[in-house]
Amino acid sequence: MQFMHLYLLFKFFKMKTINDFDFNNKRALIRVDFNVPLNANFEVTDATRINSAKPTIIKILEDGGSCVLMSHLGRPKGVQDEFSLKHIISKIESVLGVEVKFANDCVGKEAEEKAGALQPGEILLLENLRFHDKEKQGDVQFAEQLSKLGDIYVNDAFGTAHRAHASTTIVAKFFPQSKCFGHLLAKEIESIDKVLNNSEKPVLAVLGGAKVSSKITVIENILDKVEHLIIGGGMTFTFIKAQGGNIGDSICEDDKMDLALDILKQAESKGVKIHLPVDVIAADAFNNEANIQVCDVYHIPDGWQGLDAGPRSLANFDAVVNECRTILWNGPLGVFEMDTFSKGTISLGDSIANSTKNGAFSLVGGGDSVAAVKQFGFDNKVSYVSTGGGAMLESLEGKTLPGIAAILD
Repeated sequence: MQFMHLYLLFKFFKMKTINDFDFNNKRALIRVDFNVPLNANFEVTDATRINSAKPTIIKILEDGGSCVLMSHLGRPKGVQDEFSLKHIISKIESVLGVEVKFANDCVGKEAEEKAGALQPGEILLLENLRFHDKEKQGDVQFAEQLSKLGDIYVNDAFGTAHRAHASTTIVAKFFPQSKCFGHLLAKEIESIDKVLNNSEKPVLAVLGGAKVSSKITVIENILDKVEHLIIGGGMTFTFIKAQGGNIGDSICEDDKMDLALDILKQAESKGVKIHLPVDVIAADAFNNEANIQVCDVYHIPDGWQGLDAGPRSLANFDAVVNECRTILWNGPLGVFEMDTFSKGTISLGDSIANSTKNGAFSLVGGGDSVAAVKQFGFDNKVSYVSTGGGAMLESLEGKTLPGIAAILD
């Protein structure tokens, strides 16, 4: 079943969310995505994912229910203290304004006793799911142990919905009539559906990043759904070199040049206008203090590499963005982490923010894109910023996300 077919299911069978349940005197077992960044002192440096889960948790508490929160953190090898979720308790309490109890394991006697003792309005956080290998293995017995901790299963973790792990997929089997999406996951599904299936035209996709290979299936899946496609970032140069351009020392996937030409042909046959940069900011070294010059994208001198979109390109992109009514942005236009090469991504953000202000729907997804919109203050100027990197990409590729299918089953 392809991901877009799941949306057809939504149209015929109402998608169950937490709004369809009364949690009074019920214990909700919630899969959240609290895989948040920590500094050397184990302090949370970005609480976006905790804030994103807040509406779901508060709704359940206000209903008169209690919450058992389960999440992973990092990629531990067995039990490792630096990956313990105890480090984020104070930040969760600060965001929610509610005391958070803690279980030193996510399954077993202590977890079951503490979950069973929860009173309405109380929250229990379980220890890192990935301290158990059985979580990633999708082990049925492990999932069954987790299921004992709640009356209703709520999946609110879009960032892990593409993984068939015990807590994201298998556990749902033990709640045949009592499982639903949280506010966050429902919003993610609706936003992607709005772009892929219920969009106001013209539809634009902006795909950036370094490699064509990482975006092949995304491009092929969305060509039937968009009128315009802006290609930027490092993958630009695979397309340019494939067409005979001199790209100097710019990044290029030589083995993907035939694929790039095929994508251009597919787009032309489908009536999709592809917009590539016409000029770039080129540098003589990959660092912020390098010498720079503006070059025609087809004539970059040897010893120089394109690291950002140039001024004529940005003017072209601005015109396209402001012509479109639905915009998907996945990937930056340049090496935005360096100030010298951040101007293209900032300019694109300004264009999308302006189009959004004028009534367009804009969805931003993918790790680098999300990092960029936060860094440059666009997160409140676009319609929606996705919380899932890999999940967002796989959904755009048309793949079934196991965590979503498990709730619909």
